[in-house]
Amino acid sequence: MTTKTRVLRSDEQRDTRLFNRLFARHWLAWTNTVLGLLWGLPWLAPVLMALGAGGPARAIYTLYRFLCHQLADRSFFLFGPKLMYTYSELLPFAPDADTWLGLRSFVGAPELGYKVAWSDRMVWMYGGMLLGGLLFALFRRRLKPLGWRRFALMIAPMAVDGGTHWLSDFAGVGRGFRYDNTWLAAVTGHLLPRWFYVGNAVGSFNFWMRLITGLLFGLTVVWLAYPVLDGYFRGDG
Repeated sequence: MTTKTRVLRSDEQRDTRLFNRLFARHWLAWTNTVLGLLWGLPWLAPVLMALGAGGPARAIYTLYRFLCHQLADRSFFLFGPKLMYTYSELLPFAPDADTWLGLRSFVGAPELGYKVAWSDRMVWMYGGMLLGGLLFALFRRRLKPLGWRRFALMIAPMAVDGGTHWLSDFAGVGRGFRYDNTWLAAVTGHLLPRWFYVGNAVGSFNFWMRLITGLLFGLTVVWLAYPVLDGYFRGDG
């Protein structure tokens, strides 16, 4: 090994150690930044569509399809009269909105606005992780790792809600026991208006369940993982 090679290798090792120290010291800031970008980028897609930059917007939609189903009737819309639409409201603008593929591929129209590049559940889930990371920055010294049993208990609502939606969706668009929720209407004696039981609109049962279970899942993941990671990077483990 020549002297020049040894010097170059030594410099590389020094730079690697420096990077590792910096990351270990600021791992939470890096993680929150990455999560913030991951959570925020889908909101840029409808902004770009509204500005006429369809190419970059569709690149974001395509990228996030690997992470989310992007069904238009379960997504937020920006720059339109409503924040969310039923599949029947989308049909005049997307004739194939009565199919899952059609709902996934439809990104919006000038009359409706344009959808965020992932569903409301993903907004709440990753938003919960980002919120959890910010809260962890304030309480990291007082928060102990979450045990596996409590972790399983706290993510169970997401598993139940997501699992029942998945089963219900086999019945087709606008069908299934988690679309009309007639079982819930029967249990509650039809005390609430029909729009609360049927569909995915803002304020409906399905909307609230995705919000609650998504936030709970995101916060629970942070509670499980971040205290362990913090101890590791501080050299406690």
